[in-house]
Amino acid sequence: MGHTATEQAGSGGLTATEHRLANGLRVVLSEDHLTPVAAVCLWYDVGSRHEVKGRTGLAHLFEHLMFQGSAQVKGNGHFELVQGAGGSLNGTTSFERTNYFETMPAHQLELALWLEADRMGSLLAALDEESLENQRDVVKNERRQRYDNVPYGTAFEKLTAMAYPEGHPYHHTPIGSMADLDAASLEDARNFFRTYYAPNNAVLSIVGDIDPEQTLAWVEKYFGSIPGHDGKQPPRDGSLPEIMGKELREVVHEEVPSRALMAAYRLPHDGTREADAADVALTILGGGESSRLYNRLVRRDRSAVAAGFGLLRLAGAPSLGWLDAKTSAGVEVAAIERAVDEELKRFAEEGPTAEEMERAQAQLEREWLDRLETVAGRADELARYAVLFGDPQLALNAVQRLLDITPEEVKAVAAARLRPDNRAVLVYEPTRPAEAEAAAAAGEPEAAAAAVQNDTETKTEEAAQ
Repeated sequence: MGHTATEQAGSGGLTATEHRLANGLRVVLSEDHLTPVAAVCLWYDVGSRHEVKGRTGLAHLFEHLMFQGSAQVKGNGHFELVQGAGGSLNGTTSFERTNYFETMPAHQLELALWLEADRMGSLLAALDEESLENQRDVVKNERRQRYDNVPYGTAFEKLTAMAYPEGHPYHHTPIGSMADLDAASLEDARNFFRTYYAPNNAVLSIVGDIDPEQTLAWVEKYFGSIPGHDGKQPPRDGSLPEIMGKELREVVHEEVPSRALMAAYRLPHDGTREADAADVALTILGGGESSRLYNRLVRRDRSAVAAGFGLLRLAGAPSLGWLDAKTSAGVEVAAIERAVDEELKRFAEEGPTAEEMERAQAQLEREWLDRLETVAGRADELARYAVLFGDPQLALNAVQRLLDITPEEVKAVAAARLRPDNRAVLVYEPTRPAEAEAAAAAGEPEAAAAAVQNDTETKTEEAAQ
C-alpha cells in the first residue's frame, strides 16, 4: 500500500492523507474526533458523460442497482444493515461521477466498509433480469415524478441539450431517456459494471472519529482482493469554444404556474480561477434576496416573484450559469429579459462594489465551511477533488481560493461570458391561468413565489444528480 500525506496552507487546520492499494483503489482519510461518527464516501469515476447514444441513463440506473443486493447482502439488506446500526446512506449520479455514502456511529465503520466492498466485488452475483426490471421501473417512475410531470420539470434537460450540441458528452442529463432505459439489456448492465465499478476507477474517502491504522487494515482486508479492470475508455472530449456565438432560444407552452425566463450561460471549467470568479459574480447577481437581480426584479420593479442566478460547476466541460426568473401576474417575459440584460451590462461595465465583494465572498465562505464542517460533507469534497482534479488536498483550501478572487477578475469574467450571444434561453408560457398568477394579482407576492419556486429552487442540483 502506497502512502502520501500533505497538509496544505489555508486548510483551517483540517488534514487528509492519501493511500493507494495494489489494485489501484485510492483511499483518503481525515481524522475528526469531535463526535463519535464516521463518514464513508465512495466515488466512482463514471457519470452520464461516459454514456453513448442509445444507452443513456445507465450510470443513474446503476446507482439504484447497487442497492439491490450483492453476493453476501440480499435484496434491501444494505439499507437494513446500515439503518439498523444507526447510520444513514444514499447515492447520487451526476454528469461526472456516481457516489455512494454512509454516515455511521464510529464503532460501526467496519460494517460500512464491508458493505461497500461486497457490492464493488460481487454485485454481478446478484444482478439478474428481475432486479434489472425492478429498478428500471423505479428509475422511469422517478423521471415521471421529478421531470415529466412537474412544472418546469424538463427545463434543465432542455437547456442542457441546447447549451451542449448534439454529440457532446454533456448533451444529455443523467436521468436518461425512457426509450434508452427500455432498451438497456442485462448484458449492457453487466458490461457497464465490469468497466466502471472497479477499484482502480474509484476513490474511497473516510472522515471522522477513526483510527487510521485500523481503518486502513479494514480497507485492505475487504477491498484489497478485488481485481482492477483496464477496459475503461476515457470520456469523450467535452471542450467547446468559450462563447456559444449566438443566442439559442426555445418557447415552451405548458401548464405551469407562471411565465418564466430561464437561461444557461457557458462559463469556465471548474478548478480554475475563472470559475471561482464566475461563482462570485453569480452570487452578487443572483445569490439570494440581497442580490442585484432579486432587488431589481422582485423588490423594485415587482415584475418577478422569484429570481436567482447560480453556477453548476463542471470539470470536463464548460460550467453553466443558471438563470431562473418567474414573472409576476400579467408581466411579459420580454420585460424581465430587458431588465436582466440591463443589469448584466451594467455589472460588466462597472464591476462589483467593495460591499458586494465582501458579502458574496462571505456567503460563499459560509457555504463551503458548512460543507467541510460535517464529516459527510468533507468526505464528499475530498473524494470530488481526488476524482476530478487528482488531489484531495484541494478541498481543504478551496475557501481561500474563493477569498483570493479580486473585483477585477469578477468584472472580467462577467464582461467576457454574461452576454446575450453566450446563452441558451428557455421561455415558459402557461397554457391557462394558474394559482400563482392569481396570488400575485391579489397582492400576495410571497404566496406566488412559494407556489412557483417549490419544485424549482433546487432544480439545477437535482437534475444534475
